[in-house]
Amino acid sequence: MSNGNSKKRIFIYPNLKKNNAFDCALLACEILFRKGFELYIDESFRDRFGMDERMRFGSEKELLKLADIVLAIGGDGTILECAKKIIPNSTPILGINSGRLGFMASVEQGELELLDKLDGEYRTEKRMLLSVMHITDNGETEYTALNDAVIAGAYSHLCDFEIFEGERLITAVRADGMVFGTPTGSTAYSLSAGGPIIEPDMECIEFAPICAHSLFARPMIFSAKRRLTVRHHSSGRAEIYFCIDGTENVPFAETDRLEISVSRHYINLIDLKEGTFYNAVNEKLMRSIKG
Repeated sequence: MSNGNSKKRIFIYPNLKKNNAFDCALLACEILFRKGFELYIDESFRDRFGMDERMRFGSEKELLKLADIVLAIGGDGTILECAKKIIPNSTPILGINSGRLGFMASVEQGELELLDKLDGEYRTEKRMLLSVMHITDNGETEYTALNDAVIAGAYSHLCDFEIFEGERLITAVRADGMVFGTPTGSTAYSLSAGGPIIEPDMECIEFAPICAHSLFARPMIFSAKRRLTVRHHSSGRAEIYFCIDGTENVPFAETDRLEISVSRHYINLIDLKEGTFYNAVNEKLMRSIKG
């Protein structure tokens, strides 16, 4: 539980590309101003929010260091993008959904009265992250995933993938691709690939093949202690890429390898409603999504 008395500085992170996000942000800011919070926002939003002299503008990087809470207004993609920017500070994030699914958001745009709870006690959920190390002949680059790392061939070409722990081969799969996910990401791409729903406070690494060319290739759950190595053998038949949390595709050469493990960092998501995860499963995944 967190005490609101020491949580007076809130950074507003709106995704104004989302429908209703601007109006949602304005209403949220007014509620928070009435509760006595200091509100920060990046300088780039001055044209849209500059009419309110109570708002503090400045460098996103610097203001995020000062904030006690970050308010991400948009959809799940907005929360994912925001989460990357606060590592390793682990500043609590409150997601407000102004989009369609918004599975990770604690508050819907019609529930902004719940922001009053930020002035008292509220619950946070610690979410693990994945470390994805891309090792090439030229060096190493580390990526951090809140949802997943997806490895796939261009144009859905089949490829032969191998997963190792150390020198031990765990499994070899011929498939369009594979997903390595966190429990948070188990309700994202991994779910569509046939993976299980995992409670978000668990710590494990989920693996799901994408359109495997075998009746016996199935999703697997690995211990959080594992450090997995992924290689592929495309023999020039396909260009292989990996993607972290739905961002840009990174070329993955046959001579490269990916090392996947639980990150030393984590994020905290604020939950203003008890049972947010189970409510989301029942209300958002157990019904059809209509535009």
